[in-house]
Amino acid sequence: MLKRFAAILPCAAATASSAAGSPLVSSKESSAQAGSAAKDGLKVSVTFDAVKEFTKAVGGDRVKISTIIPDGAEPHDFEPKAQDLAELSTAKVFVYSGFGMESWADKAISSAGNPNLVTVEASKGAEPIQNTDSGEIKEHGQYDPHIWLSLKGAETEAENIKNGLAMADPGSRDYYEKDCDSFVYRLESLYSEYDGKFRTVSQKSFVTGHAAFGYLCRDFGLKQNSVEDVYAEGEPSAKQLAELVQYCRDHKVTCVFAEKMASPQVFQTLASEVGAKVETIYMMESGEDSGDYLERIESDLSRIYRSLGSGNEK
Repeated sequence: MLKRFAAILPCAAATASSAAGSPLVSSKESSAQAGSAAKDGLKVSVTFDAVKEFTKAVGGDRVKISTIIPDGAEPHDFEPKAQDLAELSTAKVFVYSGFGMESWADKAISSAGNPNLVTVEASKGAEPIQNTDSGEIKEHGQYDPHIWLSLKGAETEAENIKNGLAMADPGSRDYYEKDCDSFVYRLESLYSEYDGKFRTVSQKSFVTGHAAFGYLCRDFGLKQNSVEDVYAEGEPSAKQLAELVQYCRDHKVTCVFAEKMASPQVFQTLASEVGAKVETIYMMESGEDSGDYLERIESDLSRIYRSLGSGNEK
């Protein structure tokens, strides 16, 4: 029987228990198997870059990670083929983010033919943001899936991943606990720093191409204004571009954040029309530059903070 892991954080247990789905299942691995996993590297299959980053942060050198969605692929549109899922047949743990990000996850688990696979829905126990825009619902489903762009969401995902790894490799539980505690401490420190900074600015709105920062905004009381139809959708029509220009003028936009996978020409044209500058923002859906999750999310927070009129902050 498939071992389905659905971890609930202690602080969220009361509110999430009714929607938790499958219960926590005890691992049946022997101590010898657990020891072998620690020695050779626990085989973990993950869906995309942010999930890989959290798994690496918690698992350290005791995990061997393979990523299903390759760098450069658009995760929202990704439909895995058999060869993409080959690692699931021998993996000990499968980690996916959830909230509809990987609509194919359940089918992939069923097709893996791996009765000992521990599966981790990393967002389990977090409070989802309901999508209300028809375009967002069509693209992403009922919930906003971008929880990994929130420091609080990252904590939830790391805790769930820790519990999943410990289930598959109980002999290394203390190791995973220590790594997770260290990672969460760093997330909390970064949250405290920017919570204080964002409280000092009167401007709370910023503009990106894609509406991916709802959870980050919830963390800090901010508001995102998204320029849709630019992110991974090709070149906009002249009419669309005119509407984008008017949108930015109406909202007095001075900085437009462009995702790595968005068209740079569109953003440069838009920025020149409204006298704004363009800055890159990380989505963590694909490998970007050489930084780890904490370095990239801090870069995002710093750039958003500066765009809100924060002075000479670097």
